[in-house]
Amino acid sequence: MTRRQRALLLRSLLCLFILNFLSLALYFLFHPSAAPSAAPLTPPRSTSSLKPWPSLPSFSPWNTIPWTPRGSCEAYFGNGFSRRIDALGSGGVGVGGWFRCFYSATLKSSICEGGRVMMNPSKIRMSEGGESLESVMGRSEEEEVPKFENGSFEIEGDGSEASGDDRRLVDEEFLDRYVPHGGVQFHTMRGLMESMRIVGPGELQCSQWIEEPTILVTRFEYANLFHTVTDWYSAYVSSRVTGSSSRPHLIFVDGHCKAPLEETWEALFSSVRYAKSFSTSVCFSHVILAPLGYETAMFKGLSEPFSCQGTSLNSLRESPEQQKTARLFEFGEMLRAAFDLPTDDGHPKKSSTTHNILFVRREDYLAHPRHHGKVQSRLTNEPEILAAVQNWAANNTKCSINVVNGLFAHMSIREQFRAIFDASVVVGAHGAGLTHLVSARSKSIVLEIISSQFRRPHFALISQWKGLEYHAINLAGSYARPEMVLDELGSIVRSLGC
Repeated sequence: MTRRQRALLLRSLLCLFILNFLSLALYFLFHPSAAPSAAPLTPPRSTSSLKPWPSLPSFSPWNTIPWTPRGSCEAYFGNGFSRRIDALGSGGVGVGGWFRCFYSATLKSSICEGGRVMMNPSKIRMSEGGESLESVMGRSEEEEVPKFENGSFEIEGDGSEASGDDRRLVDEEFLDRYVPHGGVQFHTMRGLMESMRIVGPGELQCSQWIEEPTILVTRFEYANLFHTVTDWYSAYVSSRVTGSSSRPHLIFVDGHCKAPLEETWEALFSSVRYAKSFSTSVCFSHVILAPLGYETAMFKGLSEPFSCQGTSLNSLRESPEQQKTARLFEFGEMLRAAFDLPTDDGHPKKSSTTHNILFVRREDYLAHPRHHGKVQSRLTNEPEILAAVQNWAANNTKCSINVVNGLFAHMSIREQFRAIFDASVVVGAHGAGLTHLVSARSKSIVLEIISSQFRRPHFALISQWKGLEYHAINLAGSYARPEMVLDELGSIVRSLGC
């Protein structure tokens, strides 16, 4: 190439560079929103720390059902949250945050989620939460339940919202329609949403960003197993309905002390923290609000007349019925999988002539700051009944029967799940420990001993919703004659081939 040709090439490249520079300058002059910002609106995504969903044999997709019949078992126990209401934005890519709810006309409650949401813990009035039980003895329940000041939560708008001092995300009409009080007068999810205010683009003052999906849960009766299971179920359903590809992080928006049942929360979700453990404001790229456990079918079924029968997913696929459900099978498998326990009946079993009888017992224990450590007796001669069952089992010549002393108050949660799963027969007086039936085998048989003061349907219903064979002994008082219990138990064991 000659010197003249090289000079011509350099002049051409220089002209192209100047032309491109002027074009970009003119574009950003007339399109200022397209100019790169000095700093990213959110921090760059890091490697996910979320736990994957385990493989569940009974899993059925949650987000592919276009419409769920109102009042069906799927509407009660599965994805009946089929009406989507956008309160802000649409959840797509764009400027500002977004917020929407999925409403269930069957349960009369909503699962809500949003993006670019800030939590200001200093505006949530409640105790710190997560303390040891011994350090907070005597603390009142009022101190532990959250009360939200205006601005406890903020969400970024796109600048098109109406201006004013009180820029509420939702009004009373929205809340009455989609987050009604129902039987809960102090509705904390409703209070949280009432506190949420819209701020302008770039106005969120975040000390920390959490990029990965995070679910917010407020617990009430956190030390009672039945009510805690309804909270577990609500949080699980919320994660599935909102399409979380992995298990979300979880934050307790309450001030309860640390309790043994927290072990399951930690196993089910990717991490667990308390709202007050954040010393300054924290922002979420994706936050999920779970309904109260009182709003699940497991709780509403105690008073609402609906009939659902548990069945396997394969059976439901072969013969779909609106009054059957496999969702509690799925949930039970999720609970076991969270502790690396078997998820179905396909793992190696003991021989058909060997059976575990789990005797679920009630023991004195300290549950929360207002608990005196004594449980109310539902079976006054429980030790006598246990001894009679152990003696009867030792003298059974047809089968090998192992009686498990189910002192749940002195067992880890994992040990409790294992004992329930290994049981051919579950026996116990009416009490919260029987709630573990949600994770029992599909072929387990239940024998509930019910005193005259506690004739409540909790465990008959759970057995029905799981499709478990259920038997009950209704006492005239709280004393059970050993021969009466052994007669019923003997009949059950004979049905197993013994």
